[in-house]
Amino acid sequence: METLYKMYEHLNWANSRILQRIQIGKGAAREARRLFSHLLFAERVWFMRLKGEDCSSLNIWCELDIEGCEILVKENEEMIRAYFTYLEDEILDKEIVYKNSKGIEYISSIREILTHVALHGHYHRGQINFLLRTNDLEPVEIDFITWTR
Repeated sequence: METLYKMYEHLNWANSRILQRIQIGKGAAREARRLFSHLLFAERVWFMRLKGEDCSSLNIWCELDIEGCEILVKENEEMIRAYFTYLEDEILDKEIVYKNSKGIEYISSIREILTHVALHGHYHRGQINFLLRTNDLEPVEIDFITWTR
């Protein structure tokens, strides 16, 4: 449980750092902002699924402006912190039934979902850093080990 909690503390920190860099980049960071919007909406969808809420109306590829990203970063952080407040080791292997965006039903454990969301974010933040570099913007140092220092 401690490892999962640390992964999400890092996720919130990394999202805030990416947001700051995209704010500086303005137009040059449009594709980065599109990926960041996706990452944020995916976090929202997965946590709604974990809570048994209907998320079928959310488009995970909807592009937000920078203000929308800022709002979603804050809301997601609050949602994640609230979820972890009540999360206990005993339920990590509980299975959740959910439908993907195409309506196909799946079953995954809470542990698998939480791990997936954290890794999904790492993947896209890496892509975002690549896009920033290709647009002559300095990538953001967001490594887990940097966060621990």
